[in-house]
Amino acid sequence: GRTAARGIETQLVANWTMEFYNTLLQNIKNGDSRMANMEKWEPEKWAPESKGVGFSEAPRGSLAHWIRIKDGKTENYQLVVPSTWNASPRDPKGQRSAYESTLLGTPVADTELPLEIIRTIHSFDPCLACAVHLYDEHGNHISQVQNISSCDI
Repeated sequence: GRTAARGIETQLVANWTMEFYNTLLQNIKNGDSRMANMEKWEPEKWAPESKGVGFSEAPRGSLAHWIRIKDGKTENYQLVVPSTWNASPRDPKGQRSAYESTLLGTPVADTELPLEIIRTIHSFDPCLACAVHLYDEHGNHISQVQNISSCDI
């Protein structure tokens, strides 16, 4: 379901992008250049200390960037990728991540090749599933998925 929803969302976003792009072009043709404010484009024009933030939706979820610039150089840069949100450990309130919540109660037929877990994680992130480690309820390591191609699943 998540994979199908992503495909449908991709088509919708592509259509909206073309609508936004065409609107932008029409605005520029009509003399509206507010979207291209070039005042702070050149680093020489930046304040001695600057900061910025950007958010976007990526295929796997929310993506965020934070930056602090001091004297024309990056002082701090932080990137929070979708896997950080989806595969995070429990938060201070004990809330589970999306991955953990989805995997609760998943039966595993073969602990040496936990395909059920790999397929579930693939529905969120096609790359991260190859980093699956299986632990028992006491934290003992049972197995680790290695060298598996998504074509094998």
